[in-house]
Amino acid sequence: RASRAQPGAGHPPGPSILTETMRIAPGRAARGGMQGFRLRNDGSVDCPNLEFEYGDTDGHGTELGELYSYTEEPELSSNRRCFEEDFHAQVQGRRWLELDGGQQKAYVMRLLDGLEVVNRDKRLKVARAILYLAQGVFGDCDNEGDVLHWSRHNSFLLYQLGTFTAFLELLNMEIDNSQACSSALRKPAISLADSTELSRVLLSVMYLMVENIRVEQETDPPEWKTCRETFRMELSFPVHTEEPFALLLFTMVTKFCSGHAPHFPMRKVLLLLWKVLLFTLGGFEALQELKVQKREELGLPPLPEDSIQVMRSMRAASPPTCSIELVEQQQQKRGGHRSRRPLVKQDSLDIYNERDPFKNDEAGVDEEENDDVDSGIEGELDLMERDAVIPAMPAQRLPIERVSFPKGLPWAPKVRQKDIEHFLEASRNKFIGFTLGQDTETLIGLPRPIHESVKTLKQHKYVSISDIQIKNEEELEKCPMSLGEEEVQETPCEVLYRAMLYNLPQYMIALLKILLAAAPTSKAKTDSINILADVLPEEMPITVLQSMKLGIDVNRHKEIIVKSISALLLLLLKHFKLNHIYQFEYVSQHLVFANCIPLILKFFNQNIMSYITAKNSISVLDYPHCTVYDLPELTAESLEAGDNNQFCWRNLFSCINLLRILNKLTKWKHSRTMMLVVFKSAPILKRALKVKQAMMQLYVLKLLKIQTKYLGRQWRKSNMKTMSAIYQKVRHRMNDDWAYGNDIDARPWDFQAEECTLRANIEAFNSRRYDKPQDSEFAPVDNCLQSVLGQRLELPEDFHYSYELWLEREVFSQPIRWEELLHYQ
Repeated sequence: RASRAQPGAGHPPGPSILTETMRIAPGRAARGGMQGFRLRNDGSVDCPNLEFEYGDTDGHGTELGELYSYTEEPELSSNRRCFEEDFHAQVQGRRWLELDGGQQKAYVMRLLDGLEVVNRDKRLKVARAILYLAQGVFGDCDNEGDVLHWSRHNSFLLYQLGTFTAFLELLNMEIDNSQACSSALRKPAISLADSTELSRVLLSVMYLMVENIRVEQETDPPEWKTCRETFRMELSFPVHTEEPFALLLFTMVTKFCSGHAPHFPMRKVLLLLWKVLLFTLGGFEALQELKVQKREELGLPPLPEDSIQVMRSMRAASPPTCSIELVEQQQQKRGGHRSRRPLVKQDSLDIYNERDPFKNDEAGVDEEENDDVDSGIEGELDLMERDAVIPAMPAQRLPIERVSFPKGLPWAPKVRQKDIEHFLEASRNKFIGFTLGQDTETLIGLPRPIHESVKTLKQHKYVSISDIQIKNEEELEKCPMSLGEEEVQETPCEVLYRAMLYNLPQYMIALLKILLAAAPTSKAKTDSINILADVLPEEMPITVLQSMKLGIDVNRHKEIIVKSISALLLLLLKHFKLNHIYQFEYVSQHLVFANCIPLILKFFNQNIMSYITAKNSISVLDYPHCTVYDLPELTAESLEAGDNNQFCWRNLFSCINLLRILNKLTKWKHSRTMMLVVFKSAPILKRALKVKQAMMQLYVLKLLKIQTKYLGRQWRKSNMKTMSAIYQKVRHRMNDDWAYGNDIDARPWDFQAEECTLRANIEAFNSRRYDKPQDSEFAPVDNCLQSVLGQRLELPEDFHYSYELWLEREVFSQPIRWEELLHYQ
């Protein structure tokens, strides 16, 4: 499509306008997004503390506005025209807001009847009129609050009259519309016009209904609360079809990625899929409540803290003191080289004093060299994270702020059963000379300090729901007949997993393909999928202003896709882990097999500060603002301005989600931790620490902590500031040797065996629970001695001639091995 674009006025005929757009927009975003940031003395950017509150979603109006691209703006007036033409023909001289409830219902029922006409154009006009209702009849409203109010009101009304079911049938027809697919496949480039009915209308109405009904407000009448629960049940459990609604959307994603339906509007599909999962399964706070409830059911002690509240109260780590760096740089400029001093041993009480013994000149040099070597993927030095080098100062030193002791650790320490067993095994070998296996109660022969240590470990012992589920699964595998069939609770999560099970690898690959195409670090390749079908207009821009607007729209489009995929993947992983650990492991293993780990590292291998602060939005064009206010004339200055926020909420939300996914994939998996090391993730993750947001820093530090033991002594010596931050912010695991690399799990031998064992356990779980035909191994067996001996066996005709020889060879000459009987008891 870019090759057919007309060059604009004053442009050379060579590169297309779209190519120019892609060059203009990122630079504009970076410039527009650095308000409130200041340049540090070392040339890097000093980020202020970001006032960001992590949650399930952004504000309600923002979430509705992200459904539309700026290219779709003319269609808002088209929807209004379709509605008003029909409405004024039916209701003379009145507005929608003036009708009572009965009259509104009668009019909507008349519109729904119009959806059943054969003529496609007439059906599209009726669907557009319904979309205008769902958008909040903005033609009759005076401000944005009224639009959002009437959008919610009309969404509940449309649901009560069966609109969602009617649109679901139309959506199924459109998915199976082979004519639209074949015409899209014949085109050299797909644009907005190729998916008009499918994307602009059907998915938009369904998204507005799901999002408006999902959001709870205190002023909602009781009938709305009843509607919400009914709608949630309809979406969770198959009612009209054999599968939950989310599976239909997953199927659309795989069809799009396989190339069979390139005209599907992926952004709307992914946004709707994310909100359906959020609605049916529940958000982060609902997950926390489910976790507490499930621990009670299993008889486990309550959680030591609410992780969401702890992270919200944490503060971000501060950058190095600028005054020290200033003095250091001045002395470097005068001297032209670093002065080298021997390492001076200091008392441990001086660690939190004004001089840090780790910040010596040699450490600074080591870190520079180490970063230069380690940044193999990108080669970008991490200026922010270098330890400040403190030169030898004269007697009158600059006043330096003392580092205050933390008042308390943010997290309660945890200990696994395995840690207690390892500790006791090492202690018994040392003091007694033999071990007692998994016995953690017998302490005879061990000295008193070991008794105290074991007591402390047991006080902080944490048994997770996953541990119980794994133990139960082992027992079910061992005794399938005596324990009988497992009672599986029919939750929305269980129903979804059962429906996704057999095509789950394809769903994960498809989501990661789209995520790769939307990542800002991805290069445009001829074989990559086209995710811009629902943002590119039919006619390409012909002026610089139009190309700038399209560039902002394309970047915003990609950011919204990354946001929706990262959020829905995290939701799936967290819910499946709570439902059953092997469901989570199945999804995570296929994500790892589809190269999710290097993909997320590739995403972070960019200037993360520019991404966090990008201003790829034009506030005057955002819904619902653009529906109630006259649009000013767009100029280059107004496009450059952006909004006044110090960061982009959706981009910071996406970064935290991707870091959380990476943590879930690698936690307690040494083979996957080695992938982080192999792909040289340490310098990439350290650059992400520049963002002064506590939650994001916490998940970066967790990822650095798990691979520290593999990075070597030199790396640890050169990155003491990062190590200190890990001690301060990440949960402590007693007896965890992460900072020294002495852990037995750090030895890199049987990593492949670890993944194979896990895969075998997952397959056994899926087979036992979801494969209904019984294995032949469990077929009924006749154990009666008389009936077995009384059976007639067909013997060869010549057997009675040679049976004496057979008895001699097979029976009498064979020694009786009585000990073998013990193996069969």
